[in-house]
Amino acid sequence: MIYTYYIDVAQFEDERLFQEKLSLLSPYRQQKVAILKHEKDRERSLGAGVALDHALRTYGLREKSVEYEFGEWGKPSLKYQPNIHFSLSHSGRYAICSIGDRPMGNDIELVRPGRLKVADRFFAKEELDWMYGASDEGEVTERMFRIWTMKESFLKATGRGISMPLGDFAVLVDEESGRIRVKHGHNAKFYYMKEYTEMEEYRVAVCLEESRDAAYSMIPIVL
Repeated sequence: MIYTYYIDVAQFEDERLFQEKLSLLSPYRQQKVAILKHEKDRERSLGAGVALDHALRTYGLREKSVEYEFGEWGKPSLKYQPNIHFSLSHSGRYAICSIGDRPMGNDIELVRPGRLKVADRFFAKEELDWMYGASDEGEVTERMFRIWTMKESFLKATGRGISMPLGDFAVLVDEESGRIRVKHGHNAKFYYMKEYTEMEEYRVAVCLEESRDAAYSMIPIVL
């Protein structure tokens, strides 16, 4: 089972709650929060740490007690826990943590108009054809963010992050079958996508490496 936990970070505007939850996290996570200049960024970063801490409880662990190690391109993983994989993301008022027993990546984005120039610059031709094939401007924007979250989640799943140009691979969506595949030359593996729309105005994608048979669940975190 691949679990994706999500948390509304707006509640961390309460300074008492912010400090209480921050104190429960590791020095590594505390530092990631502390170096951010803007209050909203600190709240989102804290939310990601709290979501990971909550997710790790499923395995009898707490974020404060784990050690991290980092891949060649900086992707974090849990030292001494090779069978636990996770991915974190945040946008707007939400942070998410996906966790499970296989390599993965996730992304969340607040859908906002006026971002199509980014797609024009970075998306592959197949993605642009599908995006602009929508029936109206609102659907074009929706498709843009669907592709964006899936591309970001793929980059995280591979561990490459921004070291791989966005135009070097393509997310292909078959609307009739609902099938989504990634056309890429990164390796010989297949990658599978799961999308969520539970949060209004947000798109969420989780990408798994060679895991067609995986089961998924999305769970809200209530403090």
